[in-house]
Amino acid sequence: MMFFNVSIDDVLFWMDAIRNSKDRDRVLESFWKGQVQSKIWLIEQLRLLPRDTNSAYKIAIYGGWNGVLANLFYNSGMGMRHITSIDIDPDCEEVASTINKKHEMRGTFRAVTADMCEYIVEDADLVVNTSCEHITQEQYDQWLSNQPKDALIVLQSNDFFSCEEHIRCAESLDDFEKTANIKTIYKGELETLKYTRFMIIGKKQ
Repeated sequence: MMFFNVSIDDVLFWMDAIRNSKDRDRVLESFWKGQVQSKIWLIEQLRLLPRDTNSAYKIAIYGGWNGVLANLFYNSGMGMRHITSIDIDPDCEEVASTINKKHEMRGTFRAVTADMCEYIVEDADLVVNTSCEHITQEQYDQWLSNQPKDALIVLQSNDFFSCEEHIRCAESLDDFEKTANIKTIYKGELETLKYTRFMIIGKKQ
């Protein structure tokens, strides 16, 4: 697993976000081992892919939740021009803004409350959706149709069917790939204590 040189300023903002949140237990779920491992794995695989350009990424994270993935991106050593974290839960916006406060103050981060099927970051060159199990196939297809043609797309889902919030889990990595409808560059799976996380990286067909 790759080394992250996490800024102490960011860690202090994590603590502020947890301490000031309406539901501390819910925010702490963002830092569960499986959640963090899945996000680090995502960044690790992205770093291994050849890039068409040396410019820094402009990223849209859909289902960005409490902004932990965005913060890990900032601490990964990869170049970031800007990250927008989009989540339909209004409670996530304040938490994500606090967790990424240093970057928000620099003008390189924004948390947005919106339906992922309706909010578009038109000039994003990296689009991430780690919440594919939380939306229907119809919603996913609508979301995908809105994404920039040339953007690199990262998708994650899992086989954690017992979670009530999961309405479209995948039986397997191949099952997930069939429903993703993108041209696959990378696909893989990560075993966690409770479920298997599936990931596909690619571009629109």
